[in-house]
Amino acid sequence: MALIDLVEYFNDRFEHEHKANYRPLILENNLVSGIFGQLNTFQVSSTFSPLRHIANVSNISGHSVKIKVSANESPYLHGYELENLALNSGETYINFESVISFDRLARTVHMLNYLPLAQSNTVLFLDVDPRHILGIKKDHGAYFETVIEQCGLMTKNTVIVLAVTSNYVKYNDVLIRGLSNYRQRGYQIALRFDHLISDKHAFELISKLTPDYVSLSARQIENENSNNALKKLHALKQVISNAQGKGILRQIDRQKSEILARQSGFDFVEGSYYEKTLNVDDF
Repeated sequence: MALIDLVEYFNDRFEHEHKANYRPLILENNLVSGIFGQLNTFQVSSTFSPLRHIANVSNISGHSVKIKVSANESPYLHGYELENLALNSGETYINFESVISFDRLARTVHMLNYLPLAQSNTVLFLDVDPRHILGIKKDHGAYFETVIEQCGLMTKNTVIVLAVTSNYVKYNDVLIRGLSNYRQRGYQIALRFDHLISDKHAFELISKLTPDYVSLSARQIENENSNNALKKLHALKQVISNAQGKGILRQIDRQKSEILARQSGFDFVEGSYYEKTLNVDDF
């Protein structure tokens, strides 16, 4: 199906399912963006970054994607709202529908923009908002599965990424059940940490969920003592390996982090350092 036809198909779907009075997807210069009117109207599009195998950094194994926005991002929700959502089964009428709708729109935009980059042996990493997982009571991934199928792609080449923060520790069991739902539909699963972890709660989450990937930001690691950082990375990599997963070191912007990545034993790397040193245009 041509890209314009896919855009019109999903516009029809958004318009019908969300009773919208506008068509949210826009195609300009072969790039798709989305308008989200319920949250003060802003436009979202996609920025891709290649994932490289540490053994051969010229080999692109997949892509991560970030939301590019023209205004404010999705609204902050207070802790008591999150707790109400987790403890009640649909009896509270908090505006979590906006979170879910935004998450679905953003992932649809990303998937459509990913089509020119897609290959049979590469994967796309897509973030899912934890509030989306908590807000959906069953059949996680069913809605987005139809997006993937309409694009002619497969769930096994899609990695659902959950950003892990301390705010959600007490909801880990609920999040694990939701992510397991995605896995049953053929998706791969990843956990993303933005700091160098060494606490038992994070290790227990990895061991219980057994994600396909665990990713870690290199930026914060640069501030630590190199020997201490390497020791923690080795410990984390052992936990990941025991769970049959692969480790990813993200946001490698400097040579210092690149050297640490090679010493750590992590499997994949991502960051601007490689785009500068390889001097290639991946897109």
